[in-house]
Amino acid sequence: MVATMTPPASVLPDVLPTDRLSEAGRPAPGLRASLRRIPGARNVVTVIGAWLQSFGVVAAAVAVDRWWAYLIAFFLMGRAFALLNILGHEAAHRLLFERKAVNDVVGRWLLAYPGWTPFDVYRRSHMAHHKDELGPAEPDLGLYSGYPVTRASMRRKLVRDAFGVSGYKNLVPLLAALRKRRSRGVAGRIMLVQAAIWAAMWALSGRWWVYPLLWLAPWMTVWRVLNRLRAVAEHAGMERSADRRRTTHVVRQRLLARFWIVPYHTGWHLAHHVDMGIPWRRLPDLHRELVASGWVTPMLEYRSYTALWTALCSRPAGAGVAVVTPGAARR
Repeated sequence: MVATMTPPASVLPDVLPTDRLSEAGRPAPGLRASLRRIPGARNVVTVIGAWLQSFGVVAAAVAVDRWWAYLIAFFLMGRAFALLNILGHEAAHRLLFERKAVNDVVGRWLLAYPGWTPFDVYRRSHMAHHKDELGPAEPDLGLYSGYPVTRASMRRKLVRDAFGVSGYKNLVPLLAALRKRRSRGVAGRIMLVQAAIWAAMWALSGRWWVYPLLWLAPWMTVWRVLNRLRAVAEHAGMERSADRRRTTHVVRQRLLARFWIVPYHTGWHLAHHVDMGIPWRRLPDLHRELVASGWVTPMLEYRSYTALWTALCSRPAGAGVAVVTPGAARR
């Protein structure tokens, strides 16, 4: 993997450790204990809110019953999978509820399985990602490598996502898992949840096609686009390093992006990789600590996701290795 978007040493000041942060940016014990508290009652409300937003979109479209309402709902349901999957990611880290059993039951049955995700498989894969970002065992290395790409390459990737090609490639292995004894249990549970959602939508709307139109199809298309845009904005073009500033992009968090792409503070991704044991509500607090220490500088921050995506597809057609100057693209 050739890293072409990592920030130069000149914008990576060596200012740690301090009395509040370790050399790697992790909070000191007293601060860490405060940041790591899991607000279980608030997370109950959060999970319920994610479901109300998701099914509320479907219910509103059915109530209006106009073609344009279904079209708007189709696109909004891509965001619904962002809500479910990012909260599922929180559960995979065991940060949703303090009781492991409660955390995992909610993570599996109310978040991962409705989002077509095999929870335990995802957890193992994701922990491998955190263990050695962009290393040889990185499960998502193919997703992050080779950036910056040409605009044509980025366009092809997003077109495949938007037209269901990527979604189909994700759906086929899940269906194939139903035929294998070792994986049939997990795949079967996912299909059971999907069947329950379909039955509920059909019963409440009186229309069999509401589920394939407003649940399955957005998962295969809109969610794929949003998921790629978020994922490449986290690590694409970076390099394997013990310094998380060289593995993870920093992007200024704006309201529209937080609505569509990075809900639940997942956009404060550098803070998450500095200490993956901190719940989502406290990631902005850790980010502020990193900034206050001088470890995260303004030159590390892209002004918006659009600016970062532009940099990610800035490689000229026919060029060899393109090097993006971080400061010019960020500010």
